[in-house]
Amino acid sequence: MAFEFLKPVSDEVQAHAMLQPQHAIGNVIKIHTAHTGLPQLKGVQMVLVGVLENRRDENALLQIKNVDQARKQFYELFPGNWLLNIVDMGDVHPGDRVEDTYYVLQQLTAELLSKKIIPIYLGGSQDLMYPIYRAFDDIKYMINVVNVDCRFDIGDIELPISSRSYVGKMVADQPYNLFNYSNLGFQTYFNSQDEIELLERMYFDATRLGVLDEDIKLAEPVMRDADVVGIDMAVVKAGDTAFAKANPNGLNGKQICSLSRYAGISDRTQVFGIFEIPIDASLTGSQLIAEMIWYFIEGYNYRAGEHPVNVENGYLKYRVPIEDEVLTFYKSNKTGRWWIELPFLSNVNNKLKQQTLLPCTRKDYELACDQNLPERWLKARRKNEV
Repeated sequence: MAFEFLKPVSDEVQAHAMLQPQHAIGNVIKIHTAHTGLPQLKGVQMVLVGVLENRRDENALLQIKNVDQARKQFYELFPGNWLLNIVDMGDVHPGDRVEDTYYVLQQLTAELLSKKIIPIYLGGSQDLMYPIYRAFDDIKYMINVVNVDCRFDIGDIELPISSRSYVGKMVADQPYNLFNYSNLGFQTYFNSQDEIELLERMYFDATRLGVLDEDIKLAEPVMRDADVVGIDMAVVKAGDTAFAKANPNGLNGKQICSLSRYAGISDRTQVFGIFEIPIDASLTGSQLIAEMIWYFIEGYNYRAGEHPVNVENGYLKYRVPIEDEVLTFYKSNKTGRWWIELPFLSNVNNKLKQQTLLPCTRKDYELACDQNLPERWLKARRKNEV
């Protein structure tokens, strides 16, 4: 049982929680302590877990010791109007080998998924996304992964896994569970042309930082289709984190909180992780991480139960003739969100065995009305024909 590898929250952090006002999060959530042990998970919807592993981070000089600063800041916040049970399960400490940590994280994630509990991971290096992805091996065949990052992290699949190459391992290693990989917030100069071309050949999605700057709402349909969401804190610009090793350009604090909320409100998202938390995380950056967690939980509280979509009830249907296609759109009467239908192609051995719905925006519908095929629809269809 993977839970036995979890270490309790430190006495210092526990004491900090107890010092908070009565209705603050630190006095509302249940905490794994050395004195009380691991809380019962019956009726729990979400858990917080630190993963203190960063040995596969090529730029890390020291081992991450804790994520206590972010925890403290989270405990100081006040919950929204949440009818949720949340547990801080403590930390996964590094094993003798990195592979030992991977094994524990994979088993822990699989166990939480089986209980329909969403883990929120606070981690060291982002290669931890790989064992999280592998947790789906026996649960679901094809999944969608979203990486909020200035880099694609595909890397060289011939080299050992690292924080810059874990996506390549998802693509190359059996069993093949990855249906779609999406990147949000990439900056071209951080990615090799080989990676960019590979992403295009595999019909994966990538949205540039500049596009998100113009309209952060374009990320919502991408998040709506995600099973696993991982955020690399390097995607946030230095001015909003005050981290010593941060990039001058990137998403701002408001945008990263919006993306966290989109991940939470997605009925499909089952795992949420915030990675590349530096050893010397600043108070400002820790506060931002706490707010990201808060917004993810806030989003979860407003889930509408629209996955899987049942278009027989509560949806308006729009059919748009374009070229030799007729595109079918659906709009939810409840939330106003849009989907576009991907048809099952019986004449090819595609990955879809039935008609499926791809989240989209009203703008995609308007583009189709102007006789332009939506780009995400084109990529998804081409991928199914491969």
